[in-house]
Amino acid sequence: MTGVVCAKILLQRSLPRLIFSSRTTPTFLSPFLSRGHRLGPSDDEMYQRTTVSVMKKEPGSGIMILSYSSQGFNIDGNKVFGPCAVLPPSILQWKVGNAKDITEESVSLFHMIIPQIEILVLGTGARIERIHPSVLALLQSKGIAVEVQDTPNACATFNFLINENRIAAAGLIPPSTRTAPEMKQE
Repeated sequence: MTGVVCAKILLQRSLPRLIFSSRTTPTFLSPFLSRGHRLGPSDDEMYQRTTVSVMKKEPGSGIMILSYSSQGFNIDGNKVFGPCAVLPPSILQWKVGNAKDITEESVSLFHMIIPQIEILVLGTGARIERIHPSVLALLQSKGIAVEVQDTPNACATFNFLINENRIAAAGLIPPSTRTAPEMKQE
């Protein structure tokens, strides 16, 4: 403030024709518009520092599928080989070899747990496979919605549902290494 008063006095002496009142401040005397003013975080959004906060995972927030391969899955740092059933909060080996092995008996563990799951995500390998209608009817009669996808999309869907605090489970079959069509030799 004293700098502004000193500037007014100097300008009044050098420019006798201009009359300054104490109520008005010329724009060229404003510290926010002068060249010597250094912009701070409150002046402009462009000059603010960007910070990133990495939040630690809260206990009980659910398990996440970090990666998958043809051998198995990495679930919260645990390596699981072969097909698995991901149930909140546990990971179990699932005795299925392919989508045809998904039967009423193999999905019974999904409708017996408490709390009851809302949605079951089935990853059927490298591509989407049909599930027998009796299996889907059984799960629907128990009040469980079923989402059948290829395993890469099933992993992403499961992670999304868990992140949204939904009570979800997954039955996952690792995708085969040969996902591209085989080339024929002539």
